[in-house]
Amino acid sequence: MNQGLFRQDHPYLFGLIVLGGMAMIFWAGVAFFISRWLHPATNELFSSKNSIGVIDLQGVMLTSDQVLADLASFRNNRQIKAVVIRIDSPGGTVGAAQEVYQDIKRTAKVKPVVASMASVAASGGYYAALGATRIFANPGTMTGSIGVILKFANIEKILDTIGYRAEVIKSGANKDIGSFSREMTDEERQLLQGMIDNVHEQFIEAVATSRKLSLEAVRPLADGRIFTGGQAHELGLVDQLGNLTDAVEQAMALAGLAGEEPTLVYPEGKIFSFMDMLVGEQAKSLIRLMQGRPATVMYQWNSSLP
Repeated sequence: MNQGLFRQDHPYLFGLIVLGGMAMIFWAGVAFFISRWLHPATNELFSSKNSIGVIDLQGVMLTSDQVLADLASFRNNRQIKAVVIRIDSPGGTVGAAQEVYQDIKRTAKVKPVVASMASVAASGGYYAALGATRIFANPGTMTGSIGVILKFANIEKILDTIGYRAEVIKSGANKDIGSFSREMTDEERQLLQGMIDNVHEQFIEAVATSRKLSLEAVRPLADGRIFTGGQAHELGLVDQLGNLTDAVEQAMALAGLAGEEPTLVYPEGKIFSFMDMLVGEQAKSLIRLMQGRPATVMYQWNSSLP
């Protein structure tokens, strides 16, 4: 039966099909516009001209990809007048912390960025905050921990008990440095300490540059100790004491919008993979870390990674 005969023989059914198709198109359009309205970070049409972007930096930083993408989105959105980085992190890998720090600095050159420390913003969490235009902390925030840590597991005695022995063929004397199956040599320890000292100095220099302090003033504070927000403020490590609301108000003022009502915009939600659904982003990153890198240099307070 051709289309014309179908319309003639079943006019009501044909009409219902047409109406159903039109309804599907209509509701698909409504869903699209609602999604754009709920997630204005990537669509300037629905963004308030007084929008303040808010990015959450939470947990151990093992990867920086999502935060960098969120920063780029807000940096390029003309309706986002300032950005607030809400930090609740004990730190993480050196690479992730330094990448976030650099991208916050990059964003701060385009529009104001205010770091708001929650319960913990220590080590790499504090490092990331150094890129911001202004840093806020609560009086009781745990921050500081300006230092570096590298851990290796040594299970030589366990391996001896079960009769396991590793046979290693290597191209250089230090190729298996940090091996879990033997004691570390003095030469290896010196090499690793030199590397740690170099990374530590990078942290100290970042603090000195960001906080406009001398290296001599920062070094005594950079022994890994933790500070409260109140202590950090007295030492010049943060700008002001205050909560997230205070940080938003400061961001509005820096953007020339003081006294106006802000619209807080959060990054558009990413699409989760099946692995995300099973174990979550932090656990997924940890699995990748443990699979590919048995020991990693960390800007992290109270590191529990082996």
